[in-house]
Amino acid sequence: MSVHNELAEAGVATVYEAYGRRGLLDVELFPLTPGSRVAGPARIALCGQNDNRAVHEVMAHVRPGEILVLTMPEPAPVALFGDLLATQALTAGAAGVLVNAAVRDSADLAKLPMPVWTRWRRATGATKNERGSVNVPVTIGGTVIAPGDVLVLDDDGATAIAASEVDSALLAVRERIAKEDGLRKRWAAGELSYDAYGMRAADQP
Repeated sequence: MSVHNELAEAGVATVYEAYGRRGLLDVELFPLTPGSRVAGPARIALCGQNDNRAVHEVMAHVRPGEILVLTMPEPAPVALFGDLLATQALTAGAAGVLVNAAVRDSADLAKLPMPVWTRWRRATGATKNERGSVNVPVTIGGTVIAPGDVLVLDDDGATAIAASEVDSALLAVRERIAKEDGLRKRWAAGELSYDAYGMRAADQP
């Protein structure tokens, strides 16, 4: 299993916890296709406000397996991404799309093999007047995402790992999964976390 597939399978909550509770994109993100899990390096478009010219430009840079990150200075319910841009992203091999704004054509996007996460679903169209920037760091939900940082997305939202820390984060994820598997067996056998963690003893007068 590849590193990205392993992180995707682990899921956002496990990766976030194993990574020292760092990297969480602390905003509401909705998966258009619930149950999707994906991870990959970020390919970023920082758009002008309510403008998606940079989204068109970034399509020339997308490589297979990348997560397309589309954002703008102040997130707003304006559609940066729809069916036609999705066709380009899918053709380029994007593994997923994170839109820190709105999408439209959401029913069509939900049918694609390339999952999409968004803040809003709204038909409101963007302008194409500001070039914006591509392949630059951006901040979403309090987390800085640089080009090439690895994003993990599922029904819980999204979390990021710095590109230089992916290997160490993966080791921590594996350790956490092994620990949780052990705890799951204990709880399934009837042991209570209230006792195992010493909470009951601490609550005694």
